[in-house]
Amino acid sequence: MTDEQRIIELESRLTHLDDTVEQLNDVISAQQHMLDRLERRIQHFIEAQQDLKDQLAPELSDAPPPHY
Repeated sequence: MTDEQRIIELESRLTHLDDTVEQLNDVISAQQHMLDRLERRIQHFIEAQQDLKDQLAPELSDAPPPHY
């Protein structure tokens, strides 16, 4: 294998690796966007659950009973 053939092979591999890294970056970015959206939804559900709990039984608390 000549030096020129080796350089061409290395450049080809580098191009393939660059494409792979870009595809992985796109996947990671999409997953991060989805995680951010899910975290916002979970926080919304937590707040809605707390509001509902406060509306249905405002006198109840999460404190342990007095005999503990």
